[in-house]
Amino acid sequence: MTNQPAYVLVTPVRDEQTTIGKTISSVVGQSVRPREWVIVSDGSTDGTDAIVRAAAAEHPWIRLLALDPRPGRSFAAVVHNTERGIRHLACDDYRYLGLLDADVSFQHDYFEQIIRRFEADSGLGLAGGVVIDIGLPRDRFPLNRQDVPGAVQFFRRECFEKIGGLIPIPEGGWDGMTCAMARMNGYRTRLLTELVVDHLKPRNISQGGVFRRKWQMGVRDYAAGYHPLFESVKCLGRLKDRPLVVGAVAWWIGYLTAAAHRRPRIIGPDVVAHIRHEQIDRLLRTMHLKNPVKLPP
Repeated sequence: MTNQPAYVLVTPVRDEQTTIGKTISSVVGQSVRPREWVIVSDGSTDGTDAIVRAAAAEHPWIRLLALDPRPGRSFAAVVHNTERGIRHLACDDYRYLGLLDADVSFQHDYFEQIIRRFEADSGLGLAGGVVIDIGLPRDRFPLNRQDVPGAVQFFRRECFEKIGGLIPIPEGGWDGMTCAMARMNGYRTRLLTELVVDHLKPRNISQGGVFRRKWQMGVRDYAAGYHPLFESVKCLGRLKDRPLVVGAVAWWIGYLTAAAHRRPRIIGPDVVAHIRHEQIDRLLRTMHLKNPVKLPP
């Protein structure tokens, strides 16, 4: 690609010495490299910072922002550190902004392919490849082709600036909110299933064992304002996922527990209403209802 528009990357990381080298190799090997890549280390105590420093010494467009150590992990901290990395960018003439986790790998022309799609569609505000956990089938794609996982969100700069940044939801799920807010502001969002990204470890592993992680995902969905009917159908659709049945049940119980305790939400009611409207619309279209009955939000 000649005269390619500039893009920058920001990566939050904490103690990812086993995976970040593979992510760096994927970015360094891109057919179109970023103008700048800021990696924000959230007090890493393993060899993460040393790996990043070695890469930065060889590639000056890679920059490490090392933060002081702090106790515990937090989904909100990921957002705060990402925003901090964006503010730390020295490059100001970029057209696209990519958010990238430190535990993914992808094909050598991944970003070139994404930029081509943006350049061909002026209404596209947010896109990214489909992220598949290592060991799972690489052709099993989510039914929702609008929401892009936070591990690989790639923005048109004007779209990111218009939505006002990321929402630091303590329970997680900020990436779904970002997609919804992009659509609320008139942009299209697109999951590019033709671009497969390998996730190098199980998702949400910092939350503990598999049942705890499934339960926490239900809590996250409640915090994100998911419609109860949509969440019920979603959990039913996950009964065949591993661990069979019990994983989906733990997910649903997490949602119910949060609802029973009226867990506070930090997202605005307008965003919740938009998300629920989209979810009910998806359900009705899936059931092929041409003249659907309006359901309560």
